[in-house]
Amino acid sequence: MEKILVLTNSSGGLYDFRGEFMEALCAEYEVWVSMPDDVKEKELTALGCRIIRTPINRRGINPLEDLKLYRAYVKMMKEIKPDLVVTYTIKPNIYGGFAAGMRKIPYLATITGLGGAFDRKGPLLKLIVGMYRAGLKRAACVFFQNEENKGIFQNMGITAKRTRMVMGSGVSLEKHRYEPYPTGEETHFLFVGRVMKERGILEYIEAAKRLHSSRIFFDIMGYCDEDYQELLDDLEREGVIRQIGFHTQVHEYLAAADAIVVASFHEGMSNALIEGAATGRPVIASNISGCKEAFEEGVTGFGFTPGKPVELIDAMEKFLSLSTEERAAMGRRGREKMEREFDRRFVTAAYMDEVSHILGRD
Repeated sequence: MEKILVLTNSSGGLYDFRGEFMEALCAEYEVWVSMPDDVKEKELTALGCRIIRTPINRRGINPLEDLKLYRAYVKMMKEIKPDLVVTYTIKPNIYGGFAAGMRKIPYLATITGLGGAFDRKGPLLKLIVGMYRAGLKRAACVFFQNEENKGIFQNMGITAKRTRMVMGSGVSLEKHRYEPYPTGEETHFLFVGRVMKERGILEYIEAAKRLHSSRIFFDIMGYCDEDYQELLDDLEREGVIRQIGFHTQVHEYLAAADAIVVASFHEGMSNALIEGAATGRPVIASNISGCKEAFEEGVTGFGFTPGKPVELIDAMEKFLSLSTEERAAMGRRGREKMEREFDRRFVTAAYMDEVSHILGRD
């Protein structure tokens, strides 16, 4: 039985968004997973994965920490001798790519988004591009989640032997089943994502200050990833926002909302957006690659320019002007779009097809 080594920076992200792929892999291959935490270790083990705990500082830029990560990947590849390495997110893609390339092991990488890395200028951008070039140049295949990210890589000379496009991680239509639309007199906007500037938290707060009332509520679900906790606590005491916190099981919160808000500056493909739409909720989303593919203006939601609170407020006011019946119809159309285009089974099939191709099974 061929061995596959999966490198990731989050057990939760791997299981929640790629659990079906892991299950399909385990049915045919011996699967090892390198991950930094135990949040979903029990679930991944139940699928048949063999777990290796590997510390990763996801956002840190300490060269010594990254060198340790690279050496850890080299060591596990020497010991496991995988037939294929599968990587997700920046550091596993780069350092896992270095290690697999050095060991002459085929590897499959996924670009889940660029974040703010490619907005940088000067030597730091050159360093990031150079590391991506070295990390991905020997990749058997690189999956992209939107055309813009793919174009940026091509323009910067970051190439692989082969590329493919998928609609993000897809959405589990069973886990995120359609839910009847709320019928109460209150309206709840739900911001889903890490609380950080690049996710649009400041614009969402501006909208909340302007529009909140005794019937209009602004909820935030996600952990605070930057220094905004004191501000959030103050706003909650004033009744401007409500903090829900981080949750691994989000469906009930999506179902309780009237509209899902994704205000990011960058996305690979927004999981919050497609999960909300699958649940039958209209969306208010940034008009950027990774979001705009997942909604239709005025049909399943409303878009706005990220970083423009006035535009976000305008989109919210358009939504508030709709009747409950119109909102519910918008949510149903969003669900239909997810069924047509974003079913996770399509994404899993694409990955399994590529794995078979790389390992010579097709």
